Amino acid sequence: MHDWERIQREAARSLTRLLPRVAQAFAEAGGAAGEWNVFEQRLRREWPRLFELLFGLYGTQYDFFYHLEQLLLAMAQSWLKRPDWLKQRDALREADTEWFQSERMMGGVLYVDRFCGTLARLREFIPYFRELGLTYLHLMPLFEAPEGNNDGGYAVSSYRRVNPHIGTTAELADLARELDTAGISLVLDFVFNHTSDEHEWARRAQAGDPDYQEFYFLFPDRTMPDAYERTLREIFPTVRRGSFTWRPDMQRWVWTTFNSFQWDLNYANPAVFRAMAAEMLFLANLGVAVLRLDAVPFIWKRMGTNCENQPEAHRIIQAFNAIARITAPALLFKSEAIVHPDDVLSYVSPQECQLSYNPLLMALLWETLATREVKLLAHSLSHRFRLPPGCAWINYLRSHDDIGWTFDDNDARAVGIDPWGHRQFLNAFYTGRFPGSFARGLPFQENPDTGDARVSGTLASLAGLEQALAGGDPQAIDIAIRRIILLHSIVLSIGGIPLIYLGDEVGTLNDYGYVSDPAKADDSRWVHRPLRNQVAMDQRHDPTTIPGRIFSTLTRLIHLRTSLPALRDGMMEVVRSDNRHVLAYVRQTGSQRVLVLANFSEYPQSIAGNLLRMYGPGLELFDLIQEQPVSATTALTLQPYQFVWLTPSWQR
Repeated sequence: MHDWERIQREAARSLTRLLPRVAQAFAEAGGAAGEWNVFEQRLRREWPRLFELLFGLYGTQYDFFYHLEQLLLAMAQSWLKRPDWLKQRDALREADTEWFQSERMMGGVLYVDRFCGTLARLREFIPYFRELGLTYLHLMPLFEAPEGNNDGGYAVSSYRRVNPHIGTTAELADLARELDTAGISLVLDFVFNHTSDEHEWARRAQAGDPDYQEFYFLFPDRTMPDAYERTLREIFPTVRRGSFTWRPDMQRWVWTTFNSFQWDLNYANPAVFRAMAAEMLFLANLGVAVLRLDAVPFIWKRMGTNCENQPEAHRIIQAFNAIARITAPALLFKSEAIVHPDDVLSYVSPQECQLSYNPLLMALLWETLATREVKLLAHSLSHRFRLPPGCAWINYLRSHDDIGWTFDDNDARAVGIDPWGHRQFLNAFYTGRFPGSFARGLPFQENPDTGDARVSGTLASLAGLEQALAGGDPQAIDIAIRRIILLHSIVLSIGGIPLIYLGDEVGTLNDYGYVSDPAKADDSRWVHRPLRNQVAMDQRHDPTTIPGRIFSTLTRLIHLRTSLPALRDGMMEVVRSDNRHVLAYVRQTGSQRVLVLANFSEYPQSIAGNLLRMYGPGLELFDLIQEQPVSATTALTLQPYQFVWLTPSWQR
C-alpha cells in the first residue's frame, strides 16, 4: 500500500506540472475551451491508472518524464484532430458501454483484395453485408507491406499508408464513416508486436541510427540469442528454425518470432511504446471501432522464460486501454491470444481487452465434430467460458489463420482423453489421413521434432462438403450441409459476437491454386483465403443450390438471433443432456430463457423429457428453429446434426 500511495502522490504532482504545458499547446493549436474540458475530464479520470502502469514499466528510466510529457502532447493533439462524427460516437458509446453485447451483433471478416480488390469496390458490397446481418466488419491487414510473402499483410511497413493496390487512407476513412452510417462497426488489425524490415523504423536501424536500433532486438553474436532460445518455442518451424535472423547488411542477429522479415519491437524502450501509441490513435481517428491486437502474448521478452504472457505485456495493453479511454473512448480492443485457455482469459477485462477471440470454443467444436462426443467441449465450457462483466467473446469457426488444438491437457485427462494422442488424431482426421474422415484440410507448420501441427482449410471443406461433392453422394452432401449449419448455430447462440469468414456463408471450398504463387506456396493457410466466390453468391437466393441452402438457413438464424434478448451478452450455463452426442446449454436474460440442444452425430439421438422439463422449463415448449411446439412429457428425438432452440411456450 505504501508504494501505491507514493506512486499516486507522484501521479498527482506530475499531472499538476504537465497539464498547464499540455493545455497551452492545445490552445495554441486552435483547440476550443469546450474540447479541452472534455479531454481534461477524461484525462483526470484515467490518469492515476495510466501513470501507475507507465511508471511500473518505465519509471526507472532517466527520461521517463520526458516521454510522459510527449505522450500527453500527442494524446491532446489526437483528440484535437478527432473528427466530430467520431466524437459523437464516443459520447454515445460512453453512455452505452455494453453496446457490443447486443443480440444484434454479427461479425464478418475478409481480405479486401481477395474479396473485391479495392476499398472503393468494397463500398458496393455494403448492401450485401446488411443482407447478411453484419454489424461488425473486420478488414484483414490492408496497410503497406513488402511485396511477395508478407505473412498475409501482418508484416506492416506503414501503419498510416494503405497498400496502394487496395486504395488510399482517405478512402479507408470514408469507408469507415459509410459503414458506420449503415450500422456496421469497422474492425482493423493493430500489429504491434513487430514491423516489417521495410518499415521506416527498421530502415533507419539498418542505416545505423542508434535510436532506431533500440526499437528492435539486435545482437552482434549468438551469445544472447542462444541464451534466450533455451526456453523459446518455435512458432513457424517449417519457415526457419529458431527465433532470430542474421542480417549480413547490419552484421547483427535480429529477434524475429514469426518470419525473418518481421522484426519484434522492444517495448522495454519507452520510445517504442510512445511511437506505437501514436499509431494506435491515428487508426482510431480513421473511424476504427475495434482494434484486433495481434500476437499479444509475445510483446515482452524476459530471459529464462518462453517470452509469452509476461506481466509487462498486460501492463502495456492496459496502458493503451487507458490512453484510448481518454482520447478515443469508443475504441475497443480485441485480443488475439492463441495460447493456453488460462492465458487467453488473462487478457480479457474492461481495463485491458474488452473482446477476445475464443480459440477454445473454435478448436473444441471441430474436436466434437470429429469425435461425435461432446464430453471435452461440455467439460471445458462449463468452467472456461465465463468472462468478466463488460466483456465478450468473439466466437468463430475459422479465421484467416490455422486451427490449433489449444485445449487444456488436464481438461482432456479429466474426461479420459490422452491430450498428446488426441491432438495427433485430430491432425490426422482433419488432413484426411484418418480412415473414414470426411474432412479435406492441409497440415500447417508440422514440427518434425515435436509432432506438433495445425490445420488449414475452409469451413465447408473441413466439414465434409468438398469430399461429398467429389463423391457425388446426395446424402453425404446433405450431411455436410447439416454440419455447417450446426456449427454456425452454436456460435450464434452460445454467447458473444458471432464471426463469419466471408465465403463460408455460401459454402466456399478450399482453393488449391495458391501453390502456383511462389509468395504463397509454402503457406497452406492460403488454401482457405480464396477469392470471392461470386458464382456461389449469385446462387444464394436459389434454394435448390448448395449456396442457397446454406445462405438462406444461416440468414434466417441470424435474423432469429436478433429477436431474442436471451442471446445478448455472454451468460451461458452448460447443462446435462445425458447423451454423449448432444451438447446442452441455457441462455437467459431477464425472464426470457432458451435451452439449446445440438446433436453432433449423424444418427438420431434422444433427450429425456425430464431434462426438458428441468431446463426448459415447463411441460410445453416451443422450438424456435422449426417453429413448432415440443412436449416435455416425452423424450425428444434429434435428427442427425439437428439442433433446437427451446423456449417455454408462454414466451413465444
